Amino acid sequence: MKTVHDITYDLLRQHGIKKVFGNPGSNELPFLNNLPDDFEYILTLQEAVAVGIADGYAQALGTPALVNLHSAAGTGNGMGALANAWNAHSPLIIMAGQQNRAMLGIEPLLTNVDAAFLPKPLVKWSHEPASPQEVPYTMSRAIHTALSDAPGPVYLSVPYDDWEKPLNEDLTALTKRKVKSARALDNNVLAELLDKIHQSINPVVVLGADVDAAQANDYAIELVEKLNCPIWVAPLASRCPFPTNHAAFQGVLPGGIASISRLLDGHDLIIVIGAPVFRYHQFEPGSYLPKGADLVLITCDVNEAARAPIGDAWVSDIKPTLKQLAENVVQRDGVMPELTVAKSVVNITTPLKPETFFDILNDIAPEDSIFVNESTSTTDIIWERLTFKSQGSYYFAAAGGLGFGMPAGVGIQLAKPDRQVFVIIGDGSANYSIQALWTAAKYNIPVIFIVLKNGTYGALRWFADVLGTGNVPGLDVPDIHFSALAEGYGVEAFQANTCEEIKDALNKALTLGKPALIEIETWGKLQDEGLNIHNS
Repeated sequence: MKTVHDITYDLLRQHGIKKVFGNPGSNELPFLNNLPDDFEYILTLQEAVAVGIADGYAQALGTPALVNLHSAAGTGNGMGALANAWNAHSPLIIMAGQQNRAMLGIEPLLTNVDAAFLPKPLVKWSHEPASPQEVPYTMSRAIHTALSDAPGPVYLSVPYDDWEKPLNEDLTALTKRKVKSARALDNNVLAELLDKIHQSINPVVVLGADVDAAQANDYAIELVEKLNCPIWVAPLASRCPFPTNHAAFQGVLPGGIASISRLLDGHDLIIVIGAPVFRYHQFEPGSYLPKGADLVLITCDVNEAARAPIGDAWVSDIKPTLKQLAENVVQRDGVMPELTVAKSVVNITTPLKPETFFDILNDIAPEDSIFVNESTSTTDIIWERLTFKSQGSYYFAAAGGLGFGMPAGVGIQLAKPDRQVFVIIGDGSANYSIQALWTAAKYNIPVIFIVLKNGTYGALRWFADVLGTGNVPGLDVPDIHFSALAEGYGVEAFQANTCEEIKDALNKALTLGKPALIEIETWGKLQDEGLNIHNS
């Protein structure tokens, strides 16, 4: 007779979920006991790192990833990373262990009190089964819910004594069922949307991360080229939905209401696909749209459609809908706009300015490299200096939560072993999830981590200027030796501060076949104040 443990692993196996990411606690040991030979446990040193690695893995493959967390404490440790996964529409199955059912009423140590409520609102669904027999059904629902409609994380809390309970019923049918979503527009709705597009005089397209997540970039290119119009990437983009070297590419929209309206001025129709309208950051009051402009939104997320302050919205899956539009929109006359994103000229300085480093990286990185960004103060420079051409070439924390970059890079490299992953991270950000280095070393995952050291939280300094709060403590993080930390975790490390040293370190790291960290001092607060500047 099969147990809950047996059936659950059968179910996971049927859906291709054969990796478990986590850091185990006592409540989780019965689930992990006798892990089947075809499964692999990816150990991390902290739960936020487990969620982050799983997030990168799930995003890169577009399939669910299973995370095993330790009761309420482990869930709490992973919540910051869960916020990023929620905003990225990442299909994670978060499973936490619960205390023994016989003692739940008296709340012994390590009880996950009100477990289903704990992860909200950062999950699509959360549940604690009422009986051991319900566990396989709950896992099945979790998998299908994580993938359906707008994908996203789900949460299960399972009492640890459930796993070895026998199941009397035949659940073979449960392990084989499928739920598929491919919502396209019906003919009438498609005709209405096409009519809006065809009547416009000067349309513009704004693309979001869900285009890249849906593997629909080629359809986006086809649509833009048929419309002969410019394309912007939506604000605070967590992925790149369009090649940055394409003539129609204009850059990334800023996160302010007035700034977006100003940049889109002159367009009578704004076509937003796969992004919220819009994800704003700094408060910058103004009109949501330029005068005379209309907006249409195509999104896989009904919540994004409902909360948009402007425009009409169509809720459907991104790839089939983009395919419909690309195939049915009428080719517009005219010439494709010129590429307007130009690189600024930067002098060689000591320390190097980030622009100089990114130019070197862009020249040396393999053609199909993947870049994970958590150097938040240099994000604009990254979009300006690096070239993203391939599907799935760029990742960023969708909720802006620090700690994403290093673990996500490990997960993405694990999912995409044939492409080189570079994690570009600031010295402030790196401290949030430095433990990811250990997992990369243990499983020989050949990520190249690049720590840009400027001794400060650069993005916070920028925001302090925006808010007019210049006299704030705690914005500097000097004297952290990341190469020494990396070596302590078993990762080969390089220190490189000149152009030649950086080129040498990158080339050596690319030939290692194992993880490496490159520590680079870059232009920072002292240099901005006019100290230690040496132009060559």
